[in-house]
Amino acid sequence: MSLTLTQRLSLVFSLLLLACCGASAWLQIRSNHLREEEVIQSLSRGLAAHIAQSSELMDAGGLRPDAVRRLFGQLMVVNPSVEVYLLDARGRIIGDDAPPGHIKRGRIDLGPVQRFLTGASLPILGDDPRSIAARKVFSAAPLAGPDGTAAGYIYVILLGETRDALAARAEASAELRTTLSSMALVAVLGIAAGLIAFRSITRPLRRLTTAVSDFDPSGDPPRPPVPAKSASDGAGSDEIGVLETAFAHMARRLGEQWSALSRSEQQRRELVADISHDLRTPLTSLHGYLELLALKGDTLPETERRRYLGTALAQSDKVGKLAQSLFELARLEYGIVTPQWEDFSLADLVQDVLQKFELAARGKHVALEAHLPPRLPNVHADLAMIERVLTNLIDNAIRHTPEAGVVRVELEPRADKIAVRVADSGPGIAPELRAGLFQRALSSREAHRGGLGLLLVQRMLQLQHSEIKLQDREGMGAVFEFLLQGVH
Repeated sequence: MSLTLTQRLSLVFSLLLLACCGASAWLQIRSNHLREEEVIQSLSRGLAAHIAQSSELMDAGGLRPDAVRRLFGQLMVVNPSVEVYLLDARGRIIGDDAPPGHIKRGRIDLGPVQRFLTGASLPILGDDPRSIAARKVFSAAPLAGPDGTAAGYIYVILLGETRDALAARAEASAELRTTLSSMALVAVLGIAAGLIAFRSITRPLRRLTTAVSDFDPSGDPPRPPVPAKSASDGAGSDEIGVLETAFAHMARRLGEQWSALSRSEQQRRELVADISHDLRTPLTSLHGYLELLALKGDTLPETERRRYLGTALAQSDKVGKLAQSLFELARLEYGIVTPQWEDFSLADLVQDVLQKFELAARGKHVALEAHLPPRLPNVHADLAMIERVLTNLIDNAIRHTPEAGVVRVELEPRADKIAVRVADSGPGIAPELRAGLFQRALSSREAHRGGLGLLLVQRMLQLQHSEIKLQDREGMGAVFEFLLQGVH
């Protein structure tokens, strides 16, 4: 049978409580017995001395065992609970009135007798002649010889054999009832108090168990359990409270990670859908022009045929660039690409990249401007990645800047970093598209700006511990800024 933790704790506590009750009852009975012996021995302390003074137990020939036996028989008839013995100076029993075969030892240890006679604290236990090993309370008195020395001793067992037999029958049932009643009462009260205490102590554990059982991070939205109170509030400072708080934090973290994973999965699906749409358009156009050239290539004029071929090549180039961007994004996402750190001149890199776009800008009548402060320090970054970042941002700016517009690249020292801004005079980015601008590629169905280029820029800068931000500047369209570590 499987027991819960509370049940196991309650069972162990009940067993320990019963054991403690039994030990307590035994100690109580033992204490009562010792107190009874002390009282009896105190009351009968002078009994042996009285017998020695009031009886003729010696004559000129020494001790009189016959007289002792008759006297002892009379005393034991009057008080059956006592047993009287006559001892010689060495402790040997030389007179008694015990039935034949009841004397188990012939000599009494005189050490306890001497302590009794010198007034030691009671109770004092001495040898019981009617038992090999038992010791009982007694009374004793010396018998002086003709020369004044002790010729023997009166030795009185105060709780004799007859008394033991009667007391055993009378007290057995009473002690048992008292013991069992006290144990039952203490056990019932203790178990009740223990169960209440265990229920109170294990309440946080049950709450934690319920939270663990109910927690489902895959829910929509995930619901982490209510965290336990902090130790500063006076609760949650024990081990269970700490565990509950730790689980609450873990559950919250799992919920956040699950939400992030869900968003990432949703973005991946949207990215696949958007890329599929962007691929389908140039592929459809490419297929259409190639099919037209295949069917009517011989009948088309040379100029028209060349125009069709140029369009097909342009669409093919568009598909190739899109595929290349997807390949680069996949390598960045899966950690295949790592930055190759080096120190280089960012001003020289900006001028080189701008030179690549001079013809394209001139064809659209777009002015390219570079604002480069003198004595600009070098930067510590990946040269190839930063070149690709600038290329994507400038290309994106040229494509979305109207004729007679301006594309401007600005470098600005800022503490130990270099700020890089790429701005254009285009229409900018719609407010509803800014929140997810760097989280997924925007297809041509949603916006005229964005796409894989910005997504690649974001991933490359993240690998170099930087973030790209979209800023607002009066008189300009889209303004992108990021920071690079300077070398001083």
